[in-house]
Amino acid sequence: MPDIALFQPDIPQNTGTILRLAACLGVTVHLIEPAGFPISDSALKRAGMDYLERAAMLRHISFAEFDSWRRGRDRRLVLLTTGSDTAYTDFAFNRDDILLMGRESSGAPQDVHQAADARLRIPMAEGMRSINVAVSAGMVLGEALRQTGSFPKTPE
Repeated sequence: MPDIALFQPDIPQNTGTILRLAACLGVTVHLIEPAGFPISDSALKRAGMDYLERAAMLRHISFAEFDSWRRGRDRRLVLLTTGSDTAYTDFAFNRDDILLMGRESSGAPQDVHQAADARLRIPMAEGMRSINVAVSAGMVLGEALRQTGSFPKTPE
């Protein structure tokens, strides 16, 4: 099942929303530090509500540590960025992809771009700069789960 990774997130409400999304869909979130806020239940609780205890989150102390971890498990890194020509809807996702979201304030630095196995964008109307990181994560994760048949099974 695809995972989500957050590169040095700035906004606790977005991180909480993504953790709630991940809990509901059975996805792991990798939080790559340092974050722009204290990583605590109180910082995340407003957006994550009571879903936080059900969310699977792995913390990585740096991008280098995260990158070493994912390479050791042969996980493909898929960076969402406005700086790509490839639309996420034109991409073939794998079950063990990790969807990397850049920092809200500045995206991902060049070394992160270079480490990514693929870079994807969300097509937008002309003149628009970017979509909220939590909304973007939901859009692309939904497509990745659809393509890989990884949505949680609904109890009958």
